[in-house]
Amino acid sequence: MMKKDLISITDYSKDEYLKIMKLAAEFEENPNQELLKGKVVASLFFEPSTRTRLSFETAISRLGGRIVGFADPGSSSATKGETLHDTIKMVSNYADLIVMRHPLEGAARYAAEISPVPVINAGDGANQHPTQTLLDMYSILKTQGTLDNMNIFMVGDLKFGRTVHSLLMAMSEFGNPIFNFIAPEELQMPKVYKLFLKEKGIRFFEHTEFTNIISEADIIYMTRVQKERFSDPIEYEKVKNIYILNNAMLKNTKPNVKILHPLPRVNEIHTDVDSNEKAYYFTQALNGVFTREAIIAHTMNLK
Repeated sequence: MMKKDLISITDYSKDEYLKIMKLAAEFEENPNQELLKGKVVASLFFEPSTRTRLSFETAISRLGGRIVGFADPGSSSATKGETLHDTIKMVSNYADLIVMRHPLEGAARYAAEISPVPVINAGDGANQHPTQTLLDMYSILKTQGTLDNMNIFMVGDLKFGRTVHSLLMAMSEFGNPIFNFIAPEELQMPKVYKLFLKEKGIRFFEHTEFTNIISEADIIYMTRVQKERFSDPIEYEKVKNIYILNNAMLKNTKPNVKILHPLPRVNEIHTDVDSNEKAYYFTQALNGVFTREAIIAHTMNLK
């Protein structure tokens, strides 16, 4: 059987998105299933991570699998000059599945081309984060009851934000979405994604502030301005606090609106929002366990 990798969100079809949503709901009902008993999963994180790494490791544990790997490349042979090629060749001898995060765009695709076992991309630079997108979609479906006709506000770092890039592409497969991009000039959505939407005839609007239009949103997707993506610290200081969502701003928003964030947050969502019923980002992180169980089960042909 041909191996299934998940490197870009476009590696899955709309039908597969829906299958993952259905499986995630099943795992939410019954998260502990011994589907990975006797299997080993390699968790290779060449870049820091909390939620993605721990939710993957929780998902693997709940499925009865064993975990090998590293959370810090400093503890791997990469510090001795070992190439990514050799690391993947070596690790694929030990594991049935590789989950990898890497700071370089395209690293996950390269790993998948080398590896004889399936590879799941847990984020590659500013490029893609498909498993985050699937848990975001599951969160939207759970809270809105549909993936169609969503008005999605994407706020903050849209240039380097791999989560918004992947989410935009996936949600474009569902009926009549509208995207509102809120970003400073330095961090606007890259042209390639805007061209993607234009070619599909999907409406999008660009803004530099959102206080006056926030009432139109179904989903407010906040993002952190990523210090690690800036080569010039002065440029980061200019934009790091440009958008801060607070509780008062939500007063006239739709009853169904939900605030999502891939986390970690710095100060782009004030802590006074946390107690608002429209805040969903912590439950969104929990949804990551069930969604990643679903992705693993699908990738390994276990369901």
